[in-house]
Amino acid sequence: MTASPDPLGIVGTTVDGRYRVDAVIGEGGFSVVYRAEHLIWKQPVALKCFNALAGVPAQMRDELLKGFIQEGRLMQELSTRTAAIVQARDVGTLTAPKNGEQVPFMVLEWLEGRPLDRILYTEREQRLPARSIYDVVALLESVASALEVAHAKNIAHRDIKPANLFVIGDARGAGAFVKILDFGIAKVMAEQAQLQTSLAMTGKEITAFTPNYGAPEQYSRAHGATGPWTDVFALALIMVEMLRGGYPALQGDDYIQLAVASRDPMVRPTPRSFGVDVTDDIERVFVKALAVAPKDRFKTAGELWSALHAAVFPDSPAWSPVTVGGGASAAAFGPGSMAGRAMTGPQAPTTGSRGAPSAVIDTGPASRGAPSAPTTPVFASGSTGNAVLPASQTTSSVAPKKSSTGLFIGLGVLALVAGAAGAFFVFGTKTKAGETPASSTTEQASAGVSATVSASAAGPVPFSCGADQALISDAKFFMGSDDDGFELWKPSHNVTLSPYCIDHNEVTAGQYKECVEKGECQRVAITPDYPKSESTPLEQHEKNKKAFAEFCNFEQEGRVKAGREKHPVNCVTWEMANRYCKWKGGRLPTEAEWEFAARGADGRKFPWGDQIGTEKHMNVAGPEFLEWEKKAGIKTTDATMFEKDDGFPGTAPVGSFSAGAMKLGLNDMVGNVWEWTFDRFASYTKDDQVDPMGAAAGNRRAIRGGAFSGAAHSWVNPAYRYHQLETAASHAIGFRCVRPSKP
Repeated sequence: MTASPDPLGIVGTTVDGRYRVDAVIGEGGFSVVYRAEHLIWKQPVALKCFNALAGVPAQMRDELLKGFIQEGRLMQELSTRTAAIVQARDVGTLTAPKNGEQVPFMVLEWLEGRPLDRILYTEREQRLPARSIYDVVALLESVASALEVAHAKNIAHRDIKPANLFVIGDARGAGAFVKILDFGIAKVMAEQAQLQTSLAMTGKEITAFTPNYGAPEQYSRAHGATGPWTDVFALALIMVEMLRGGYPALQGDDYIQLAVASRDPMVRPTPRSFGVDVTDDIERVFVKALAVAPKDRFKTAGELWSALHAAVFPDSPAWSPVTVGGGASAAAFGPGSMAGRAMTGPQAPTTGSRGAPSAVIDTGPASRGAPSAPTTPVFASGSTGNAVLPASQTTSSVAPKKSSTGLFIGLGVLALVAGAAGAFFVFGTKTKAGETPASSTTEQASAGVSATVSASAAGPVPFSCGADQALISDAKFFMGSDDDGFELWKPSHNVTLSPYCIDHNEVTAGQYKECVEKGECQRVAITPDYPKSESTPLEQHEKNKKAFAEFCNFEQEGRVKAGREKHPVNCVTWEMANRYCKWKGGRLPTEAEWEFAARGADGRKFPWGDQIGTEKHMNVAGPEFLEWEKKAGIKTTDATMFEKDDGFPGTAPVGSFSAGAMKLGLNDMVGNVWEWTFDRFASYTKDDQVDPMGAAAGNRRAIRGGAFSGAAHSWVNPAYRYHQLETAASHAIGFRCVRPSKP
């Protein structure tokens, strides 16, 4: 799409009494997109108006409008189950002042980032190194999960391509998140309008897809029907393209050549066919995903990703798709996720070689930075309540053009304008009311599926999260554990939580420094300060703190230690942590919010499943920590969690342990640093609870997740809980934030 004069004449008007139309963003063959502002919520939105009805016989328009609304309902259901499908806020119809035509519209969320095709083109032009298979899996895992949500309902996208995958954040960074654009509504409108027109004129069937990513059955129905397996084929092609450094997998200069490349049984576009070095198991996954016959492929994206995950991470637990709303395909918080991760290296993560866990005696937290218990523990009685505190690419090395990313109409081999039946991308500057964005400067986008759909009236804007957070909704689970061996996690009890957003990563030293520089946060301690345990002599306690100061990630004059900008901020008190979260518009998570995010509803023993995992899963005490203690002249434990070095005697950059990442892109939920929670520590009760908030009084706050110095398996069980004085500033305690849905 390209920006153009206002074709519908609605700039400066208010649509449906609540959307002020500010500017035209672009126009394609079937739609025109405007930047608008929701007058009640004061938020930018994209208003996508479908002019596909122009030229359609009057008797067909009602049917097309009916189909539009039905598709909106379908997209509403899908988008509530996964954050990786962009959302629509509303649907309706307006009367175009210029011609009096009734035009259906969608109100879409406004996203900032870039479509993957543009990213791949830029990286290719800059000659950046091709991504490893780990990088590819990391970036596209949210796409696989979202597709599986649809595929479980036998719904296929049928136009998966880089231009329809929108990347939020640094595409090569740990926090990148990818959303699928154009999951059906635009395509249905385009296809129906074209189909009706074509049938009226010729009686022939047409199909719509992008040839560079077309499956054999899209070129010829002789291969069978299209379906979820068609998306599997396209997703595999995109992965091969990324492994090749941005060069498309299907080779050809025109429709016919691309059709031959897609359907040739003797030459399949797998990684090894282009000289990409992958293992036999990984190559076999691509051979199956790119089979000519649909019956020989994986049937859904979930099947593909499960097989790929097993091939890439043979020692990790099985992959399972994630949803935010539950449902038939939901297997939320499945283990071994790579969501939001970025890895390097030809065949293995860069965190070093790792092996099986060693046997460890399960003891309580030691004084080596783990929280210490008071001399006489006194726990306030538990309290609960409802209150929540506020808080496409062408085959040649040229820039993407409209003719290469648009739909093709089979039989007529007609190339349509880019985005005509696909999602709309905006490459323009942010604008104020009445301003027209400049083209091709900053990267923004609007596209969508529905969260609240009505034919005429807009509902409230749905609760949603930013790119650096995961949305958790429909959270109901049994909190705690009845397992023997640790009394503080007993008894298990049923908890229901309101929707909330939680940070993908622990807050980093670099992020906290920004808050300090703005005068909103206090400077971090450079030496840890935490209470002495009864068993540790005072002299040894002071010696330990002096040694552990090496792991505080800030130094003199408020500087972050060199190379630790992406390490978690630590050596902060509870108040300092919660103040940062308030500055970000949220608060610290409650214990219940933290625990559900770390384990989901199935009661698993570890974030990734019931097996302890290996040093690939988390940053905990291994031989590297014991070696550091020896050099520091202190001795806090003889035990290690694992026999092999995890690469980090202290904290690690957030997101460094790929095998332990959660399905929603949550990294380091166990290990690295303990995390402050909002709650004052209290014993559990058996009562069912809604949004519990901990004790009403007390000076000890609950902490969760274990740290780099932890050697006990129980510490990294998501149900494990401990406490620390809220005034303590430990090298082994950091935090992440949540944003609750309740005001």
